[in-house]
Amino acid sequence: EAPQGGIETALAQIWAELLGVERVGRHDNFFELGGHSLLAVQLLSRALNLGVNFSAADLFQAPVLKELASKIHLEPQPRSPGVISVQATGSQPPLFFVPTGSGDCSYVLGLANEMDIDCPIYAQPWPPFNEVCPPSLEAMAADIIVAIREIQPQGPYRFAGYSSGGILAYAIAQRLLSLDDAVSFIALIDVTLPANVTKISPIQMVRDVVFDSFESLDDESFEVLEQFAGQSSIAQLLEKGQQIGAIPLDRNLDNDVLMYERTARFHKALQAYQVPTLPIEIHQFYATEALFSSRARQSKSSFCPEARSPMRGWDRVLSPEDITAVPIIGDHVTMISVLENRKALARAIVNALNRGS
Repeated sequence: EAPQGGIETALAQIWAELLGVERVGRHDNFFELGGHSLLAVQLLSRALNLGVNFSAADLFQAPVLKELASKIHLEPQPRSPGVISVQATGSQPPLFFVPTGSGDCSYVLGLANEMDIDCPIYAQPWPPFNEVCPPSLEAMAADIIVAIREIQPQGPYRFAGYSSGGILAYAIAQRLLSLDDAVSFIALIDVTLPANVTKISPIQMVRDVVFDSFESLDDESFEVLEQFAGQSSIAQLLEKGQQIGAIPLDRNLDNDVLMYERTARFHKALQAYQVPTLPIEIHQFYATEALFSSRARQSKSSFCPEARSPMRGWDRVLSPEDITAVPIIGDHVTMISVLENRKALARAIVNALNRGS
């Protein structure tokens, strides 16, 4: 049955583009058509740009097009830059999540789904990068604060971040404190603060991430790619990976190239950021297991000893008394990706928030 009305029609068009299907009916289910958390974030972001406002919780509760459309209200003006609503309601101050070091907010959706907490939850994507001037963490923090204040005009503010992207949450706190505003809570989910951030270049770091996706290759093909990588751009490396079968031939690489290039630029900003000592407390939810050392990661596995400390290196800039280190079962990836570990992490964050409220 064809979509009815403007909202159903607009949503159906976005679904069709994201899911790669020709037509979407009003009784179709987003997840049964192939939707997942990463695509859900893109759906929320695109809808918000059109002034169509709903939360991730709405999508999970009503994944059928007709039902979702009934939950939606139109904004008079699209919000820009868009802060993604993950859980729309609650009596406590909002909790704002920042993206990972690759710009990914999708981890927030699964985590928030396990958090039994009475507060709105938002995911803040990276602000648009200026193509002429490389981004700095301070400038990104300033842009994000403008967007956050549309939702919460004044503090105290509460933030959370996963992986290296969590350092951005700290930069946001730095900026807010400099404006005489208050930050009452920072959750860092396995966020390492390396002592020697310049030992590996941002481009090499991104190459290692690309190689992680090539783990299933045989040794000979992997070696061919490794030799090719030294003189190639990210785009050329992905094209080569596609040629030798590591990436499906029908996959459009443009979005991957853009994502990896932005990731490299973000990590260049991370390397340039001088992490200050702030009058603030943080919660470090650290993975208890070491991350599996893949072939691509072996060369860098020893470059950061801080990754083996529960405080993850933050005791260099903060007093140990200001860091609450909370162990979470799993490694850096499985603490989020495995349901039982994610539930434990969600409970730990909620307990920390409740103690601080």
